[in-house]
Amino acid sequence: MLRRLLVSAALVACFTASPASAGLFGKDDAKKDAAPAASASAAPKAPAFKPAGKAEIEAALRADPLQQSVFFNDQFEHNPTDAKMGLYLSNALRALGRYPEAADIAHRVLLFAPDNTDILLAAARAHIADNNAFFAIDPLQHVIELKPKDWQAYSLLGVAYDQTKRPDEAQTAWNQALALSPNNPAVLTNMAMARVTRGDFTGAEPLLRTAVAQPGVTVQIRQNLALVLGLEGKMPEAESLLRRDLPPQQADAALAWLQQAVAAKAAPASTTAPTRSWDSVRASGS
Repeated sequence: MLRRLLVSAALVACFTASPASAGLFGKDDAKKDAAPAASASAAPKAPAFKPAGKAEIEAALRADPLQQSVFFNDQFEHNPTDAKMGLYLSNALRALGRYPEAADIAHRVLLFAPDNTDILLAAARAHIADNNAFFAIDPLQHVIELKPKDWQAYSLLGVAYDQTKRPDEAQTAWNQALALSPNNPAVLTNMAMARVTRGDFTGAEPLLRTAVAQPGVTVQIRQNLALVLGLEGKMPEAESLLRRDLPPQQADAALAWLQQAVAAKAAPASTTAPTRSWDSVRASGS
């Protein structure tokens, strides 16, 4: 019995592995089997990946965030050790509001570039935007270890501390940021918006006025001042700032939101507050 099994096994091996087994088929069958292999070898090969040049990268950075995300995702996936492509991709995803993905890309880069301060800041920004500021604290503290005079790290650390309900540490971080970069509009705005979230519009206004008075201030900072002025009831000045920076329809929508918010604040507690945020009004322009 054992001998028969061994013989059977040997026959199977011959049929599956021996070149002589080709003689068991007709010539036509052999030709048919050979045809697919020949056509497969003749198929055109995909072009080799070529990293983007400086001009292509600069053009991509001028595109909208969605186009940026597509371009830099392709570059990063083909070369996942390119820290710069990872940084650009993380920033694009954050601009699209895809905060967890932005943080994930930044942490993928940190696996092989743990001391890259730009990536550490990108990871922190993504976590803060995703309301997960606790996870931004370690990257920011690491940036400060590497670059003790980086005001951005202290400014963002203040935001992270404030979001995690550590206001005294937040103020200390912001004071350090201002010591490194006096009257920096970004730092002043972060301090002001922390007060806005607590309903302290009176405390936020002077900080934003100082920020707006600095050279090169952004539209976003002026809109933040308009928000605070409007919520304080200073509607004419708020309207002046809004109409300076926004098209008429968007300015009208922002003013309508402010008027509704002020009315809700003055009305009894049972009155329904505005259902849309300032950010949603500003973003949609409706």
